[in-house]
Amino acid sequence: MLYSNKDLKKLIGPLIMEQLLAILVGLADTVMIAGEGEAAMSGVSLVDTINILIINIFAALSTGGAVVAGHFLGQKDSENACKSAWQLMLFSIVSSVVITVLFIGFHSFLLSLIFGQVEAAVMENAKTYLVLTALSICPLAIYNACAALFRAMGDSKTTMYISILMNGLNVVGNAVLIYGAKIGVAGAAVSTSFSRVAAMIIILIFMFNENRVINFKGQVTGRMDGSLIKKILHIGVPNGLENSLFQLGKILLLSLVTTFGTYAIAANSICNALACFNVLPGTAINFALLSVAAVCIGAGEYEQARYYTKKLMLIAIGSVTAISLVFLIFAPQLVGIYRASEETTQMAVQVLRWHACMAMIAWVPSFTLPNTLRAAGDVIMPMIIAILSMWIFRIGTAYAFSYFFDMGLLGVWIAMTIDWAFRAICYGVRYHGNKWERIMEKNRG
Repeated sequence: MLYSNKDLKKLIGPLIMEQLLAILVGLADTVMIAGEGEAAMSGVSLVDTINILIINIFAALSTGGAVVAGHFLGQKDSENACKSAWQLMLFSIVSSVVITVLFIGFHSFLLSLIFGQVEAAVMENAKTYLVLTALSICPLAIYNACAALFRAMGDSKTTMYISILMNGLNVVGNAVLIYGAKIGVAGAAVSTSFSRVAAMIIILIFMFNENRVINFKGQVTGRMDGSLIKKILHIGVPNGLENSLFQLGKILLLSLVTTFGTYAIAANSICNALACFNVLPGTAINFALLSVAAVCIGAGEYEQARYYTKKLMLIAIGSVTAISLVFLIFAPQLVGIYRASEETTQMAVQVLRWHACMAMIAWVPSFTLPNTLRAAGDVIMPMIIAILSMWIFRIGTAYAFSYFFDMGLLGVWIAMTIDWAFRAICYGVRYHGNKWERIMEKNRG
C-alpha cells in the first residue's frame, strides 16, 4: 500500500489542526468586530463572501497544480513535479495581480451591484474592508499554491505551523487595531492582510529548500510552459469555474438574505462561521483525499485509490456526525458567544440545527467523494452536476421558499442542503462506474 495508517495520520492530523485554527480565527474576527455593532459585522460578512469567491478560484487553481505534481510524484518524476509547481506559482501571481487591480479600482461599483439594498452604514464598512483586504489577494494566492504543493508531498505539518503563526498574528493584530487603536473594520482588514503577507514570505522560503521533493530551486523563470499550464488548467479551470459559480450563487443568495433585514444578515454571518466547525474534519479530509488519490492514480494504482476513498470517507462521516450531535444539543450556547440580539440569536439557532441534521446525511458524499474524480482528471461532469444542481436547487428553491412560502433565512439554508443531497447522488453514481479511470488512462496516453 502506498500509504500506511501512520502516513494518513501524519497527513490528516495537521490538516485538521490547520482548519481548526483558520476557523477559530475567523470566529475571533467576527466576535471582535461584533463589538463595533451589527452594521460592522454585517459589512465584513458581505465582503467575506466575495473574498471567499476569490479564495476558491485560487484554491481550484492550486488543486490543479497539486494534482499534476502528485501525478508526477506517483510516477517518481521529481523534475517535472518541480517544473509544474513553479508554473502554478507563476500563473497564480499573474492572475492574482489582475484581480487585485480590478477589485481596488471598481470596489464601489462591485459592492453596489451586488449589495445595493443594504443600509448605508453596512455599505461603508464593506467598502473599507474590501479595499484593504484586496491588497493581500496576491500573497494569499501564493500561500495557497505552496500549501497545496506541501500537501501533494504528504507534508501538512509545515503548513500547520505556518498557519498557527499567520492566525496568531491576525488575532493579535485585531486586538491591537480594533481595541487598542480603535479603528474598527479597517483594523480587522489591515491585520488580515499583514498576516497573509507574513505567511507568504515564510512558505516561499521553505519552497526554495532543494531537499524537498518539490521545490523552486533552479525553477524560477518568467516564461510559461504551455504544456504544463495546460495540464494544470485542465483540472483547475473546471474546478475553478465550479467553485466560482458556486460562490456566485452564494452571493446571489446573500443578496436575497439582505432583503430579510440586518437581523437575518447577522444570523447568516454567525451560521456561516459556526457551520465551518460542523464540517471541519471533513474539510481537512477533502484535502488529504485529493493528495492521496492523485499519487495513487499517478502510479496507476486505481484499486488503492478506491480503497483510500472509502476509508477516508468513512472517517469523515463518523467525525462530522459526532460534531453534528454536539451542535444539535448546544446550538443556543454556541450562538450565544456572539452576544447578538434576541431576534438574530433565535434565527441562527434554528438554521444551525437544520445544518447539523443534514451534514450527517449528505455533506461528505457531496464534498469529499468528488475529490477522487478530480484527482483522476474527471472534472467536466462533476462541474456540470455541481453547476446545474446549484442553479436549480440551491438558488431556484431558495427564492421559491422565500417568495411563495415566506420561510426567510431558514428557507435559504434548506435549499442549500437539497443541493447537497442531489449532488451526492450524482457523484455516487459517477464514482461507482469506471468512467473516471478511463479518463485518467486517456490522459496518461
